Amino acid sequence: MSSTRVVVTGLGTTSPVGGDVVSTWEAMLKGESGVRRLEEDWGDDFPVKIAATAKVDPSQVLDRVKARRLDRSSQLAMVAAMEAWADSGLGEGGVEPERLGVAMASGIGGVHTLLANYDTLRDKGFRRVSPLAVPMLMPNAPAANVGLYVGARAAVNTPVSACASGNEGIALGFDQLRLGRADVVVCGGTEAAIHPLPMSAFAQMMALSKNSGDPATVSRPWDVARDGFVLGEGSGVLVLETLEHATARGATIYAEVLGAAITNDGHDIAQPDPSGQGGARAMAGAIKEADIAPSDVIHINAHATSTPQGDIAEGLMIHSVLGDSATDVVVTSTKSMTGHLLGGAGALEAVATVMALRERVSPPTINLDDKDPQVDLDVPTERRDLRGGDAVAINNSFGFGGANVAVVFGSI
Repeated sequence: MSSTRVVVTGLGTTSPVGGDVVSTWEAMLKGESGVRRLEEDWGDDFPVKIAATAKVDPSQVLDRVKARRLDRSSQLAMVAAMEAWADSGLGEGGVEPERLGVAMASGIGGVHTLLANYDTLRDKGFRRVSPLAVPMLMPNAPAANVGLYVGARAAVNTPVSACASGNEGIALGFDQLRLGRADVVVCGGTEAAIHPLPMSAFAQMMALSKNSGDPATVSRPWDVARDGFVLGEGSGVLVLETLEHATARGATIYAEVLGAAITNDGHDIAQPDPSGQGGARAMAGAIKEADIAPSDVIHINAHATSTPQGDIAEGLMIHSVLGDSATDVVVTSTKSMTGHLLGGAGALEAVATVMALRERVSPPTINLDDKDPQVDLDVPTERRDLRGGDAVAINNSFGFGGANVAVVFGSI
């Protein structure tokens, strides 16, 4: 096992509840929902008419000409990466380009660009298809564009593991640093899939909530009335750095990455293993790598998407791994406010996990009016202070294909 210590020195996000880290974090602590009713014409006949769109449109942040050359997924990634990069203080000359990497994930990629150009091909012919379509729609476009922005010349990677992608990007960045392949890695995830086709597909497989009530109340992890997730969009980015490099330049350090693990259920292409064994192995593996005791964990940002089976499976995982201390841990699902960002979810939730450790406060899980009796966890419905001293938190992510990722963060 590598002795290299890895720390978080920059944070960035754009989410359904805020356009940056400060506004997103404040909204989460207040329990504000970013879910809204769709106003687009294509939503009129859909069984699902709600989604969690980005609070601040990327067109308000990015240069107009540059934005037109990016799919929306890349636009969101760039907004978050620009904030994280500025926050890190690295800037010009802060790291050798050959020692700077990127691990920026996406679960679906440039779906808006792909489908818009197909419509153009069908309606107007091949000569009207954009010559920029491929570099805009390719899954590694967000990573590539972030890499160009920061000047990265080490590995620029794109993990793709459905809804676990963002957290896997962080795990990959962590590994790159411990393997000595970089001194700094800009990592995270992004997604922009609020579009008729993916929404239709998710609805047809009964994954999305069809609740027609107040949009703000529909995403309800662990509640007996939950009936599916709400699709969201956005991005989360962390700048990871070796402790040695960060200390040498006097960087501000938010937290330390103590461990990470990636496993697979080997059960089903879409449904999680109902026993939660795959996710439990990821959590246990991350805890082992972090060299901590289960009782050291004070907080978990759960994957909990508001699906009937997945939420129960995660509760089983937590009990399996933490044992007697499971009910002492403050657990939250920020998806109750942001909806599910798919490939961007784990990264946004990693930002929230780091902020929770830094400020020693957990965001609430909103809309938890009647907790499922099968869920024996401490899930506060109001913000909750966390205990002081050295502390450890876990960020969980699970995805289609059976993907499981757990990342352990520690205070520093």
